[in-house]
Amino acid sequence: MKLSEIIQFLDSEFHPEYQEDYDNSGFLVGDPTQECSGVLVALDLTEAVVEEAIEKHTNLIVTHHPFIFGGIKRITPRNAVGRLTMKLIKNDLAVYAAHTNLDNLKEGVNGILAQVLGMTDCHILRQREGQPTEEVGAGMVGSLPYPLPTTAFLEQVKVSLGLPMLRVSDIVSPVVSRVALCGGSGSFLIEDAVAQKADIYLTGDMKYHDFQRAEGRITLVDIGHFESEQFTKQLINSIISKKFSNFACLISERGKSFVHYI
Repeated sequence: MKLSEIIQFLDSEFHPEYQEDYDNSGFLVGDPTQECSGVLVALDLTEAVVEEAIEKHTNLIVTHHPFIFGGIKRITPRNAVGRLTMKLIKNDLAVYAAHTNLDNLKEGVNGILAQVLGMTDCHILRQREGQPTEEVGAGMVGSLPYPLPTTAFLEQVKVSLGLPMLRVSDIVSPVVSRVALCGGSGSFLIEDAVAQKADIYLTGDMKYHDFQRAEGRITLVDIGHFESEQFTKQLINSIISKKFSNFACLISERGKSFVHYI
């Protein structure tokens, strides 16, 4: 199986055309004429993940976050992108990223997070402008199977995401029945969550002044960037594994958050 065949499949599943203008998703590094010896799936590309790919004899790494984000002016060992690029090329490794395009798919990052939290009747929180389909856009909103006390729901979120703590605004409603969420950095969707009459909005990377924007209208919860996207690895792995059975598709065991709770 050539890498080009897998890349073509990934493009058809993850739709790079749905990525945001600032993004850099798709096939980033490698020779598409190479045969695939295996795939390693990770949230981020780090030197530890590259070493893992080498050790496990997988020559295609599929990540959520693209390690090449802006323009590259030089490739040297003096920075992380340069070191990674040199190591990838030296070891004949290829890299593919599915970032904001996977964020924007209904069955993508937010879909899997909503599934983990047990949400039902879900739809896109903010439709992507100019798209005729309702399956593309930012965030997700849906219902719980039955209303829960807000404190009980927050405890459930901590358990589901493996979080020791949450950052929470003033709790507006004592009961949660309608939930909005966005994996990654989603403070830009606060007003959308309010407009959709969600009781609570979950996302990552909330700043102090983002919490002020709640204004007694909605409960805001910071669940962490990494934590909100952690299930993306399983999603990517399942899509690839269902299609291709003639090589191994593995989930990285060395990917971890860059943020620690102490």
